[in-house]
This record gives sequence, C-alpha cells and structure tokens, in this order.
Amino acid sequence: MRYAAAVEYDGTRYSGWQRQPSFAHTIQEHIEHALSQVANQAIITTCSGRTDAGVHALAQVIHFDTDAARSDFSWLAGTNRYLPDDIRLRWLIPVDESFHARYSAIKRYYRYLICRRSQPSALWRARCHWHRYPLAPEDMHAAAQALIGEHDFSAFRAAECQAKTPMRFIESITVGGDDDWLWVDVCGNAFLHHMVRNIVGTLLAVGDGRQPCEWVKEVLESRDRKQAGITAPAAGLYFVKAHYDQHFVLPTTAIPEGGLW
Repeated sequence: MRYAAAVEYDGTRYSGWQRQPSFAHTIQEHIEHALSQVANQAIITTCSGRTDAGVHALAQVIHFDTDAARSDFSWLAGTNRYLPDDIRLRWLIPVDESFHARYSAIKRYYRYLICRRSQPSALWRARCHWHRYPLAPEDMHAAAQALIGEHDFSAFRAAECQAKTPMRFIESITVGGDDDWLWVDVCGNAFLHHMVRNIVGTLLAVGDGRQPCEWVKEVLESRDRKQAGITAPAAGLYFVKAHYDQHFVLPTTAIPEGGLW
C-alpha cells in the first residue's frame, strides 16, 4: 500500500529536510522514525520538495510504501505521537501506486515572510526575516514580474546546486504588505537550490531603494550569481504546498491571505 501525507514543521532546530549520512538532526529522520514505530518496520519517505536548514513547511507532501495494516487514523495519530512538538502530520491517506510526491507534483508554492518594523520581533525571530529599513512592496512586486515565465535562473542559483539545468518556469510572484509585515509568494514548477531566497534577497535591494526596478531583469539576463542580491535568511522561508493532478484526490491546502498564518 502506498500512502501520501502532508507534514507541517518549524524548521528552526533542524538541518533541513533530507536525511544525511553523517549524524544530523533532520525532519526526514524524525518522520521515518515515527512512521517506522507505527508500522513496526522500516519506512522510507519521499518528499515533494527538500527544504534547507531553518526553513519551515505548512504542507510538505510525502509518500511511503508499506505492507503494515493500520487504519488511516492510527497512522496519523500514532505517527504524531512519536514526533517532536514542532513536526506534525496534517493528513494521511492511501493513494494509487502511481503517485509520487516529487515527480507527480505539477507546481510548488513558497512564501517568504518579512518583518519590516523598526525593531525585530521577539516572538517571530526564528520564523521571519527582519529588515531594518523601510520597504516598498509595490516596487518589489513590479520588479519581480520580470521573472515570470521560463528562464535560465543561473543568477539565482546557489553554487552547490546539483540541478542538471538552470531552466525553471515561474507562474507567479506576488509581493504584498500589511502593517508591520511583508510577504513574497512564489509559484513555479520547480526551484533551484536557494532560488527563492536569492530572489527575495534581490527584491529587498529594490524595496529599500538600493536598486531600481529594472535591475532585477538585468540580473536575470546576466545569468551571473554575483550580480544578484544576498541570499535571504532561511528563517523567513515557508514551503506552503505542492499541487497535483486532481485525479489523485489529495486534501487541499489553502494559501492564507496576508503575511501571518
């Protein structure tokens, strides 16, 4: 039997999603340990999109195979019982064996959350990026539209990225603000290593007036990482959800309006 599940986590304390050969505190290790406890056999998971150290998720989709017979509720509640408080399964259902959390995903959604007040937040210190200078979300949004479509995103790609091609398709980028908060929503078919964080770091330079709106297009066309902005801190990044063909009949995850969850 193949199962799919959605995982919510605060990535602050972890070395990213992916299990690592050397000892590391990762989300995948905790998920697989908890599932294996319920199944009474080793469980290996596959995710829709790996996240780096310090990055969070609202609905990271995974799948796994097992011949252990458990009810859906037993899988869900039992797994959550063995997980730390900052990792939880949101839902879990049986799926067709053709479903693949990574390869079946049509597109993925990310949100980057920025606190733009004069002093940093005590409560959100590990779950947002504090930008000390005033930001203009309208300018950031206008500049970001140059990234829509299929492009070579080498200028926004980390040096250690292992993707075979820098070509990616961005469906939408929306920058909005509300009082002390600003958020950047990005939807695309797939993303390069640090791509969203590098895009946000570049947009921040436009938002605080260091660069004009046209600069983002110039950076994209340069295909040179050195021409782009900083890599925005991991704390502000959230993997919101992955989208799949409706014939898989997965529970939907709504994207919240506004910056906070």
